[in-house]
Amino acid sequence: MNPILVALDVSMASDARRLADTLGDSVGGLKIGFQLFTAVGPSIVREMVESGHRVFLDLKFHDIPNTVAGAVAAATDLGVWMVNVHAAGGPAMLAAARDAAAERAAALGRPKPLVIAVTVLTSMDATALAAVGVSRSPLDQVVHLATMAKECGLDGVVASPQETAAIRGACGKDFVIVTPGIRGGAATAAKADDQSRIATPAGAMAAGSSYLVVGRPITAAQDPRAAAQAILAEIRTSDV
Repeated sequence: MNPILVALDVSMASDARRLADTLGDSVGGLKIGFQLFTAVGPSIVREMVESGHRVFLDLKFHDIPNTVAGAVAAATDLGVWMVNVHAAGGPAMLAAARDAAAERAAALGRPKPLVIAVTVLTSMDATALAAVGVSRSPLDQVVHLATMAKECGLDGVVASPQETAAIRGACGKDFVIVTPGIRGGAATAAKADDQSRIATPAGAMAAGSSYLVVGRPITAAQDPRAAAQAILAEIRTSDV
């Protein structure tokens, strides 16, 4: 299994196509987030799915349960492999997302997408959490939200590398953990950009991550395919 999900954080369909074609099977999937989706719309998701790519639709739905259910059902219509919602939306919203994915996939006769919950953004540290009224540490808040997501029947969570081991311990070996904030090692020098809680690819996988979201270290590289292959080699070497 290739655990690398490359973030297509571009604003033009042509750039997304170029990256997808260049990367090919050097990555395990493509993440489409706000930037590309807002600029191009759902057509780029359909196009990538129809081209055979696994697509993680990273729109972090967070609204009343009925609205989120409709959004997750629409994402399922697009054929995405994985979609996320914000755990902070609470149990009713998480359950609505879970049910919408399962019901729409069953109606379409296809496997349901993985539905995962965003815990605490990797750009946030303890000071940022306190500013929005959360007194728990990032670790405690992430584990709390991950446990709630599992209890609500979601497939996994998005969390920083620093919380992965604790989530794995609390939620078990089959719970999906998607890890952004990958820097260092083959993912380039220790430049955090706007990320606060980061780790190397090998370190994140060793801690128990299922998938790694990697953006700029691959997409901004002179040779994106070579950059992706170097990260994968680092991961596989660390497993030996």
